[in-house]
Amino acid sequence: MGTTTMDNIDSLGFEQAFAQLQDVLKRIESADLPLEESVAQYELGRKLAARCQALLDDAELRVRKLEEE
Repeated sequence: MGTTTMDNIDSLGFEQAFAQLQDVLKRIESADLPLEESVAQYELGRKLAARCQALLDDAELRVRKLEEE
């Protein structure tokens, strides 16, 4: 899996973003990271979580539209 930057999060699909979010959580929970790295990982995790939520919201909207048809 490639390195995620704040700039390329919007191009990730749900599965990619979710997998990378899990990796971030593992790093935060298990590593003795310096404060700056912990904050950077937290910030990355928040952006990945927001991307996942946006994709889920979009999928839910699409399903509701299909149900209305």
